[in-house]
Parts: sequence; structure tokens; C-alpha cells
Amino acid sequence: MGEATDAQWLAWAREIQAMSQTGLAYAKDRYDNGRYGRLGEIAAEMVAARSNLSRGDMLRLNAIDFGYATPKMDVRGVVFEEEKVLLVRELADGGRWTLPGGWAEVNDTPSDAVVREIQEESGLLTRPVKVLAVFDREVQGHAPPFPYHVYKLFFQCQRTGGELLKTGPETSGAEFFPEDRLPELSLSRVTPAQIHRCFEHLRQPSLRTDFD
Repeated sequence: MGEATDAQWLAWAREIQAMSQTGLAYAKDRYDNGRYGRLGEIAAEMVAARSNLSRGDMLRLNAIDFGYATPKMDVRGVVFEEEKVLLVRELADGGRWTLPGGWAEVNDTPSDAVVREIQEESGLLTRPVKVLAVFDREVQGHAPPFPYHVYKLFFQCQRTGGELLKTGPETSGAEFFPEDRLPELSLSRVTPAQIHRCFEHLRQPSLRTDFD
């Protein structure tokens, strides 16, 4: 067996963190609580050794979550106009581009979350019309690996108003791009294959929702 990759180490750390979080949610014995807490510390140390996050960063993130451990949900808005797709330039990733989106928030429906994210990042008002895909981030080959297990929901949305932002709190531009002239993408958030698949949905509206 060869040396484990960073992605494999992070997958093991995610599983250990999930065991720790779930155990802390349900354990009644103080000794069990101590053991589950230590598992969380070990997971944080593993992530810190294989990513750009520190042990303290991971422990702070872990402290936010509680209850039974489940995947996080990332929503992405797919807005077409004249056979071009809306992309936004991320301040947090060296000016690379992505479909507008982000984490769904508590008390948001998924469709409310994507509408909010599109407006905040691009300035456009939209209406969701179809779920194009429900993807598992790990299966889709995003880079770099992420310390949490993430599901990604892609919504096709119609523009109903608004104007493109030149700059915002998280983005420094919003533009429509044709399929054959995509800018450098933020691969942590979206891949070229995913955008090309969205264009296939545009050309073939009868396609079913993709998953995994």
C-alpha cells in the first residue's frame, strides 16, 4: 500500500470529527465525553498537518457544529443570458471566477439561499426554475481537499431584475461568459466540467437532475 494522499488523510479526519461530534451530542458519561472530545482534537491535528488550516482554526470550526454530524450544503446559481453564463470573481481566491453561491444558512430554504447569494455576489434578482444537480464535492474532484463533507446544489435561475455589481463584500466583478471562453475558475467552488454540464442542460431542458 502506497503513502496516503492529503485527500485520504482529510477523509479520515472528517470521519473521526463526525464520530467526535455525534458522540458529544449523545454521550451521557463524562469519561465518554472526554474521549469524544479528544477524538475531535486528533481530527483537528490531522487536518492542520495536511492543509492550510491551523489546529486552532479547526477547533473553532468544530465548536460551531453540534448534534449529529451531517454534510454541509453549498448552493450555486446558474443564470444564463444569450447563451452565456453568469460568473463572479472571488476576492477570497486570488480573483478566480465561480458561479455565484455559498453556504445555505439556517432557516433558509435551498432556493431562498441561492437567490440571496446571487443577489449579494452579482447584484441580480433571480427566480429558481430547476435543480440541475446535487453533487458530492469529493466525488466531483474539487481542489484543494476540504476538511468538511459537502453537498453542492446547482439551481438554474432566471434573471428578473437588478444590475451587475462591479464590486461587493465577497466579489470584485460579475460578468456573463460564453462556454468556450471561460475565465480561470475557482476550482474549490466549481469545475469546468460542471459548467459545461450546465450548458448541456440549457441546450436540452428535458435532461434530468444530475446527482453524485
